[in-house]
Amino acid sequence: MPSARSTTATTTAVLALSAFLVVGPAPAASAADPDTHLTSTAAIADVDYATWRRDVAAVVAEARPYIERRSENAGREKQAIVLDIDNSSLETDFHPFWELPTPAIADVREIVTAAHARGVDVFFVTARPGILHSLTDWNLKQAGYPVDGLYVRSLPDLFAEVSAYKTEKRAEIEAKGYTIIANIGNNTTDLVGGHAERTFKLPDYGGKLS
Repeated sequence: MPSARSTTATTTAVLALSAFLVVGPAPAASAADPDTHLTSTAAIADVDYATWRRDVAAVVAEARPYIERRSENAGREKQAIVLDIDNSSLETDFHPFWELPTPAIADVREIVTAAHARGVDVFFVTARPGILHSLTDWNLKQAGYPVDGLYVRSLPDLFAEVSAYKTEKRAEIEAKGYTIIANIGNNTTDLVGGHAERTFKLPDYGGKLS
């Protein structure tokens, strides 16, 4: 039986290979440029990391009291929070893809894990393709998220509108008896279509973030 260390190493290698195939080769490293945010996709799009973190914190500050109040008696009903992943749960565009795992957005992880501790289940609905399911699940858990469900796009879903696909998955979660108390994402395609009591939009700066 392989050790946990060798399994993690293998998973990391596969994640890196998948990222290479999807995104392309990494830029050359520079000892004089240790700040990895300068080599990120977001930096190339002129999105400042510190500004983004402040803007995310402002949205989380709005969401926190509502989620805390709504989940206060979560044991009385099956409650869920639904999240997008890239730049909504993980710092995808602000972190070099060849450095794994991609870290969590700390402010988002904090309110999600606190709600989970009160009995709220946590689901992720992403536009990532199905081939990345296990790798994405690994990354989310390595980043400290509870994962009660993860939805990725199957081959037919790749030809549908992202908003329609995500709406369908939220409806599937509701069909399992859940009340989705909050839906969190950084793009309108993450949030439109209903099937959530409240939506919270994180910044994407006019589509500059994935």
